[in-house]
Amino acid sequence: MQTTALLADMVSAMSARRSVRQYTDAPIDDALLNELLEAAARTQTMGNLQLYSVVVTRNAAMKARLAPAHFNQPMVTAAPVLLTFCADYHRTTAWCRARKAEPGYDNFLSFINAATDALLFCQSFCNLAEAAGLGLCYLGTTVYQPQQIIDALQLPRLVMPVATITLGWPDGQPAQTDRLPLSAFVHNEQYVLPTPSSIDRDYSAKEALPENREFVAINHKETLAQIFTDIRYTKRDCEAMSQGLLDALKRQGFLE
Repeated sequence: MQTTALLADMVSAMSARRSVRQYTDAPIDDALLNELLEAAARTQTMGNLQLYSVVVTRNAAMKARLAPAHFNQPMVTAAPVLLTFCADYHRTTAWCRARKAEPGYDNFLSFINAATDALLFCQSFCNLAEAAGLGLCYLGTTVYQPQQIIDALQLPRLVMPVATITLGWPDGQPAQTDRLPLSAFVHNEQYVLPTPSSIDRDYSAKEALPENREFVAINHKETLAQIFTDIRYTKRDCEAMSQGLLDALKRQGFLE
């Protein structure tokens, strides 16, 4: 019964979560931050190697230097703390060589393993931070212009930034964003291809939201999908940022 109650509390908290982009001036205590990071380190990890590192940025000048890599989103400099989660095979490689072992982790598979570790660690930290009352916003822009972040944080070979969060005590309670229904992304036994009718079923509610209808109207588009293909994530931008990501992976030693 106690387990059921705990699960209900966790489901309730997750169902109520929202991204927070505005923060109070209250600082985040080092002891609290370290406690959350240490607890998050209990998350699952490939080979029990903990193939990640996190760079904690509090300094205003450093946040300002990182901001352009995140398209100067205001919360990057406004948040008390910025956390950059990195796929890290540099430390493990150094450990191997210091212990008479020759590592072979300068390849794409190793990046995927380390990136997965880092993202799992990031998500565990996010869950713990929100449970502690902190607010945060995940920045997908980390992999858009990674070289700027690599340079600013002086990341060595075999270290690659994969996720960033802004962190602070929430200033107000923002509205929740919509989510697709389970039918859109849960498949039983085998993947089920979408059909025109399933697209209508799963996307109609999103498309009907007043804010999305207004977004379509003010941009003189016919559908919400065109907002994503023509404005937010264009083919040209995706290709250019893909090349930047590949170039950074080569410079960091994960690709030849």
